[in-house]
Amino acid sequence: MDPTSRPTVVIDNGTGYSKMGFAGNVEPCFNQPTVVALNDSYLNQSRASSKLNMAAQYSAGVMADLDFFIGDEALLRSRASNTYTLSYPINHGQVEDWDVMERYWQHCIFNYLRCDPEDHYFLLTESPLTNPENREYMGEIMFETFNIPGLYIAVNSVLALAAGYSTSKCEMTGVVVDVGEGATRVVPVADGYVIGSCIKSIPIAGQDVTLFIQELMRERGEKMPPEDSFEAARKVKEMYCYTCSDIVKEFNKHDKEPAKFIKQWRGIRLKTGAPYACDIGYERFLGPEVLFSPEIYTSDYITPLPALIDKCIQSAPIDTRRALYKNIVLSGGSTMFKDFHRRLQRDLKKIVDARVQAATAHHGGDIKAKPVEVHVVSHPIQRFAVWFGGSVLASTPEFFEACHTKAEYEEHGASICRVNPVFKGMY
Repeated sequence: MDPTSRPTVVIDNGTGYSKMGFAGNVEPCFNQPTVVALNDSYLNQSRASSKLNMAAQYSAGVMADLDFFIGDEALLRSRASNTYTLSYPINHGQVEDWDVMERYWQHCIFNYLRCDPEDHYFLLTESPLTNPENREYMGEIMFETFNIPGLYIAVNSVLALAAGYSTSKCEMTGVVVDVGEGATRVVPVADGYVIGSCIKSIPIAGQDVTLFIQELMRERGEKMPPEDSFEAARKVKEMYCYTCSDIVKEFNKHDKEPAKFIKQWRGIRLKTGAPYACDIGYERFLGPEVLFSPEIYTSDYITPLPALIDKCIQSAPIDTRRALYKNIVLSGGSTMFKDFHRRLQRDLKKIVDARVQAATAHHGGDIKAKPVEVHVVSHPIQRFAVWFGGSVLASTPEFFEACHTKAEYEEHGASICRVNPVFKGMY
C-alpha cells in the first residue's frame, strides 16, 4: 500500500517529555519522559569476557543492546534495581547522545506506536538554531536504521503557530513563548520563517521551577524522602501551582486563611512502601513566580519573561512588530499554570503602554502614537501545542510534497535533511 495513504507518524522529542502519535489526532497517543534505562551489568560482563571467547563477548553485547527501557518504565526500573542507569539523550533542547536517542526511537515506534516504519512517513521536531549536522544525523538514523519512506524535520516554534489557534485561518506570524522542561525560548516567526537573529532564551525553565519548589519544601522542614523529593516537587508543581497577580497580596491571603489555601501532598516511599504526607503552602504561587521574578531564585539572571518578550519583538523588523504583539502563542507544559497567560499579557501590556506614553510625551503631545494591541493566545491544548501543530500539518496533502524521500536520500545523501521548506499547508 502507498505510504501516503496511511497517517504520518508525528514525534515531538523534548528535554523532559516526548509526545508521539499519528497525524489527524487531537492529542498524542503517548506522552513519555525522554529517558532511557540501560543495563550496566551486560557491559561489565562484556569487558570481563574479553579474555575468554568471542561468543560470550558477542552475546553480552547483544543483550546490552536489547535490555533497555524508556519513559516511565525506565524510571521505575532504575529505582527498583541498581543494575540500570538512567541516560537523558536530550539536554536543553539539543540531542547529545545519538546512540541512546536511536534506542529511544526504536521503542517509540515498535513498542508504543506498534507500527512498521517502512509504511509511514515521519514528522520529527527540532529546536530553533539547531546545527544542520544534527538534522543529518536524524535523517541518517531514520532512513538507514528504520528505512522510512519519507521524513520532514520541522522547527517546534513554527508548529506551535501552525496549529492556527486564534482564527480559522492559520496565522504564521507571531511570537512563540516555549517554556519546556529544560529550556525557555522566545521565538519570533514571520510568514512561517523563524527570525533567527531575534531569538531570546532564559536559563530558567520547568526543571528550575521544580527545583525551587523542592528547595522551599526542604527549607520549611517537610518530611520527604530524599530520593523521592524531586518527583514529589514535580507532582506538586503540576497539580497545585498557579500564577498570582500580586505576590504580596497572595502572601497575605495565605496568612489570613491558611486552611483555605494550604494543600496536603500524600505519597508513598518507593523503597519501603510506607506512606508520607507534607503541606503545600507558599510554593503554590512562588514556583511559577520564578519566571516573572527570577531574582527570588537566582542572582545570575534577573530579566523577567515579559521584558524578554518585549526585547525580542523590539529587535525584530519594524514592519512585523504589531503583528508579533498581536499573536503571542504559548507552548510547553510550564505555561499551563492557572492565569499564566493573563499575568503575561498584563505585564507585557504595561511595558508597551509605558513606551507609547513616553513617545507621546517626547513629542510634546502633538503626535499621538497609535495604541499597540497585545494579545497572548491561550488554549487547553498548549501543553501539546507543538505535537498538535505537527498533526495538523502532516494531515495536509502538501505535506508529502515537502518531505524528503528515501530515493532522494539514496541519491544525494543525508545533506538533503539540512533544509526543510515551509509549504503551502501552513497558510
